[in-house]
Amino acid sequence: MATPAARGFTGLLFALVLAILTPLWAGAPPAAAESSVSTIAQALREDPVYVDPAAAGQLSPAEEGSLEKKIEGADKPVFVAVLPADQPTENLFSDVRTATGVTGLYAIRLGDSFDARADQEVLSNAAVRNLVTSVRGESDTAVQLDDFTDRALANMGGSAPASWSPSDGDGVSTAALITAGAVLAAGGAGAYTLVRRNRMRHAQEQRAALEKLRVVVDEDITAFGEELDRLDFHPAEPGADDAMRADYEHALDSYEQAKSLMAAATRPEDVRAVTQALEDGRFSLARLAARRAGTPLPERRPPCFFDPRHGPSVTDAAWAPPGGAAREVPVCAADRTRLADGRDPVVREVDTDYGRRPYWEAGPAYGPWAGGYFGGGILPGLLIGTMLGGMMATPAYGSDYGSGYGDFGGYEGGDVSGADFDTGDFGDFGGGGGDFGGGGDFGGGF
Repeated sequence: MATPAARGFTGLLFALVLAILTPLWAGAPPAAAESSVSTIAQALREDPVYVDPAAAGQLSPAEEGSLEKKIEGADKPVFVAVLPADQPTENLFSDVRTATGVTGLYAIRLGDSFDARADQEVLSNAAVRNLVTSVRGESDTAVQLDDFTDRALANMGGSAPASWSPSDGDGVSTAALITAGAVLAAGGAGAYTLVRRNRMRHAQEQRAALEKLRVVVDEDITAFGEELDRLDFHPAEPGADDAMRADYEHALDSYEQAKSLMAAATRPEDVRAVTQALEDGRFSLARLAARRAGTPLPERRPPCFFDPRHGPSVTDAAWAPPGGAAREVPVCAADRTRLADGRDPVVREVDTDYGRRPYWEAGPAYGPWAGGYFGGGILPGLLIGTMLGGMMATPAYGSDYGSGYGDFGGYEGGDVSGADFDTGDFGDFGGGGGDFGGGGDFGGGF
């Protein structure tokens, strides 16, 4: 029986062969498509944009070529399909994603409608929804797809799949196969050693990053538990109703969930789920406080940028980091008053090699922590010009910590994962049969 190391080396060698030969096979005559989904997927594995012949009037060859050039030039895994209005929508995104087998952002223009889905490693669900909403009113296909692509490329992680590499010739010669095999056999042992060393280094960095995060997250969990203790709410107290009790129970559940998730965390990216739970619990407490006071319920907003322990923000205010450009950040009521009075906000500081510093100056390990609170959709804009934002935008961050804001490891954008992906990222928003919204309504559910 083969050892795990031998199986790992065999898998590595096969992956390297596939990576080298895929560009050559891309030029071979395509096999007959089994279904429309197969046709779309086969085309997207070779080029980032597919235009169905029945929808050719929506995007000219020149416009298609320009969009492909933009995506390939950015080296990002953006897949765009232009389909006729009568294309069946049930499970369309998940089926195309499964058939294509590559992690990335998938955008589909179907007739006059538009929607998109993405693997979380590439772009968060919130970010995808925000991007789709920002272009949904545009009627011109080329303009809509260009605008969506431009905005997506500025926010997403990952890199283009190797199968988009240009091929030479119309087929694969036996000599090419033999030569490629010989080269890989000669360099396989060295490649395995290098990969193994890099994996060990990456695992050590992950453990160190997780321990840094554990201190900060434990502080957050403790602070939330203290908020629950100070609340002095009793489900049976006079005036308590079912809505209040539901908010209170949800807050308690979020507290227990955060503790459980942190105890089970083994990688830095696991922390994002913890801070998501804490953010959700604090919003429940804000709703409970409003119900008890008889005031309007708060709208769902991100937590205070300066310290998420302050709770949900109440507005956006202008702020600039030292030497950086001003931007609008979500702030709590107390920090709004401080900024209006010309005072400094109360900032969340963490331990660094240089003493206590604001979390946005503490290094890339805090990406998952911030990503859980703020989500990938708004985080890039908030962190522009800060140390954390600058590090997370570099190729080194994507290599060492994974692509996207708060993602460490797993399949990165452009990797071949086959059917190994979270179908929830490509599912319905609002239920029903089709994954373009409720009941198959393309564009619904947002």
